[in-house]
Amino acid sequence: MLLLEAAATAADDVAELTEMVTDISNGVHLHPLLISLILSAITVAIARIIAAIIRRTLFSVSRRVPKFTLLMAGLVSKIISFIIWVITAVVILGFFGVDLTPVLAGLGITGVVLGFALQESIASLFSGIMIAINNPFRVGDWVDIGDVSGTVTSMDIMCVTLTSGDNKKITMNNKNVWGSTIVNYSYIDKRRLDMTVSVDYSTDTDKAKNIIRALIMSYPEILPDPAPVVEINNYGASSIDIIVRPYVLPSDYWKVYWRFNAEVLKTLRSNGMDMPFNQLVVHLDGGDKN
Repeated sequence: MLLLEAAATAADDVAELTEMVTDISNGVHLHPLLISLILSAITVAIARIIAAIIRRTLFSVSRRVPKFTLLMAGLVSKIISFIIWVITAVVILGFFGVDLTPVLAGLGITGVVLGFALQESIASLFSGIMIAINNPFRVGDWVDIGDVSGTVTSMDIMCVTLTSGDNKKITMNNKNVWGSTIVNYSYIDKRRLDMTVSVDYSTDTDKAKNIIRALIMSYPEILPDPAPVVEINNYGASSIDIIVRPYVLPSDYWKVYWRFNAEVLKTLRSNGMDMPFNQLVVHLDGGDKN
């Protein structure tokens, strides 16, 4: 409706612009078509300038106002640009003497038809607005959206684009994004690792915990607050499971995860310990000797 109202307002100005075209053509004796082309070019240039100014202003505001994110600025910018270009098209049609009354009337009917035909697209548009308002992620954040994981690289009025860990480009429409569970791993200032180390039942668990704690605290990426947790978590069928829960910056998560898993077995073995493998103890009954 706002778009149609804007187009209608532009149509009211077409009559005045058409009179200006006539005055110019009569004064300098140029063909009206040439004058219309010149004015059309000027209108397009003005529209481009206005759209660029609005875009720069919105992104400038997003850098100063934390709640007005880059995603929101980009979404609003594209919606406004679309409205500007629709109005520009209406004005240019007026330059060439196109009667806009049936065009505007047709837009109302066409809008109803397209509303049914483009339900999914409209749903994505409004979902994009909800994403921009609620700000569940930012460009550069690592997120899980449903069963899809990746870094947010861009968002527009229809879709969100992610880059997966194996460098695949993933495009999801906004409706599916907003309708899924969104887990953001980059939004907070620290992230906890949950790792498990298994030792056999003959192991001195206090000594094992001290060795594991010393190893994890040797990493400069580990945050001192909250302090890492290294405690017995479970008594399994073949092992005692020790949970290891340090905190790191989101950007250090995988670096610490892979490093710890690569070094913990070597560290335990160098201290006379080992990780057990699944085993089954079978007791044989000699049976009745009689």
